[in-house]
Amino acid sequence: MIPFNKPYMTGLELEYIRQAVATGKISGDGSFTRKCHAWLEQRLGGGRAFLTSSCTDALEAAALLCKVQPGDEVVMPSYTFVSTANAFVLRGARIRFIDSRVDHPNMDAALIEEVLNDRSKVIVPVHYAGMACQMDEITALARARGLRVVEDAAQAIDSFYKGRPLGTLGDLAAFSFHETKNLIAGEGGSLHVNDPLLVGDAEIVREKGTNRSSFFRGEIDKYGWVKVGSSFLPSDVTAAFLYAQFEACDRIQARRHAIWNRYAARLARLKGAGCLELPKVPDGATNNAHMFYVVCESLAVRSGLIERLKAAGVLAVFHYQSLHASHYFASQHDGRDLPQADRYTDCLLRLPLFFELSDDQVDHVCDVVLRFFGQ
Repeated sequence: MIPFNKPYMTGLELEYIRQAVATGKISGDGSFTRKCHAWLEQRLGGGRAFLTSSCTDALEAAALLCKVQPGDEVVMPSYTFVSTANAFVLRGARIRFIDSRVDHPNMDAALIEEVLNDRSKVIVPVHYAGMACQMDEITALARARGLRVVEDAAQAIDSFYKGRPLGTLGDLAAFSFHETKNLIAGEGGSLHVNDPLLVGDAEIVREKGTNRSSFFRGEIDKYGWVKVGSSFLPSDVTAAFLYAQFEACDRIQARRHAIWNRYAARLARLKGAGCLELPKVPDGATNNAHMFYVVCESLAVRSGLIERLKAAGVLAVFHYQSLHASHYFASQHDGRDLPQADRYTDCLLRLPLFFELSDDQVDHVCDVVLRFFGQ
């Protein structure tokens, strides 16, 4: 069976973990955590990086930093992972879901303004498949309305919008280093702070609401509880694993791009024949080869293709379920139809994509898909 994903090890992870353990400090903010922070800040060209135990933690920290309160409204796509919404629901926010674009699963920026009101607080663009949302429109709307922008960049490391790295366009951003992402730590994430006025608070929120970091730097003679926060720090063992991945970023990305491009070339005729849709890179965006997906014409076609691939030894999987129609949220939704989110829920299928996927395996996957459509 060709799996959907296989975590890739660069070969240095265990050595760096050994070094971390040898220091005698394996809790948060050790030497490898600092190395990861420096790498992220250099790679992204600015801002402050704070490793977290997950992207979910980074989003929850962002909600705290945006001072989201009960009654506030937060705008985000319906077609996203539940963590995007949970982070703000935990603060008492009401979620206003936006439909996806016709040509891409990203939320349609043209639909945002119609749901804004005096209770709106935050816009959360989710860069699906590592491809940028319409950030010019989103940030301009946020500035005009005095709203915060939190980028859910879980899938978007090493991707850009009009030359700027994703994760640097909003006030805050959250990255994921889950084992299914391009760069991995098993579980892990990062909060990226682009507003200098939020850096101090971010440090406190991440340290259980205490000014502990200031104490360790000798800036105060004791530390205490000064804000609401939580325990968002990962172990330095996790950071050691992640740093090995960071060092291999360019090599990992080169192979992922080669796989993505091979899929695109082999399956191009299916788009021309009207059998299915292939990924489209939006204007101004780049592709970081996080995911190769196809969009079938119906749920029945997708289900049939999944079964055909499985019979041929290939695990391909669908993705998000529209959050506005979920068991938890359906009764709270404002009633707007979100047909594109529902279409991607029913019709989008992700093909295997991981570093060690061979060209022969890619060709096998493509051959099965092509035969399924009679090509």
